[in-house]
Formats: sequence, structure tokens, C-alpha cells
Amino acid sequence: MSYTIDRLISDADFDTVDTRARKALMDGGFGVLTEIDVKATMKKKIDKDMDDYRILGACNPNMAWHAIGIEAKVGTMLPCNVILRTVDGGVEVSAVDPTASMSGIKNAELSAVASQVKQMLENVVAAI
Repeated sequence: MSYTIDRLISDADFDTVDTRARKALMDGGFGVLTEIDVKATMKKKIDKDMDDYRILGACNPNMAWHAIGIEAKVGTMLPCNVILRTVDGGVEVSAVDPTASMSGIKNAELSAVASQVKQMLENVVAAI
């Protein structure tokens, strides 16, 4: 089982994909709560160079509210991370597959919510 929803974008640079990803997330009902510039962090903390790599911590408040109501500790697995990274051939966008990340929680109601969020994230990734 894959744990990400992936798409390679070869017709745009990193910053353009970032802009498109944020718009697709917003249009899909997600907000970006956190952002980590991994490239800058690695350079600053351990003086290592790497290609562009950014983590966007996305959240759909209604779905998060629903999931937390089902399983209070599910917040340890939130938000839904989306990464953007430069790879050969373009910029890869990868979103967490919530059905994979939450598969360790044996709760059918939560699994149903995770499936809904997965479909939402698949739509977001396709829209970028």
C-alpha cells in the first residue's frame, strides 16, 4: 500500500507549483496551517545543501473536527501533509494518504472519514 498521493508536474517551476498547490488546497476546502522549508532548515541547522523541498501542513477544519470527535488522539496524525520537491523532470507533489496513515487505528467510523479526506486530497493533487 502506498502512503502518498503523487503527481509529477513538469510544466512549471517550484514557486509556481507552490502557488498552484496552495490555491488547489484552498479551493478543496483546506487551509495551510504550517509550512516548513526543509531546504533552508537543513542548510541552517546542519549546513547541508539539497533541492527545493517544502512541507505544507494542510487542514480541512470540518473533517478534522469530525475525526477528533471520533478519536480524540487522532490529532497526533494531523494535519494532512503535502510536500513539494524538485526532482528530475519537474516538481513532485505528494500528499499523505489518510487511509494509510490512519490504518493503525481500528475504528470503522474513522476509516470512513479518512476515505473522504483521501478523495478530497486526490482532487486537490489532480487540480494542481
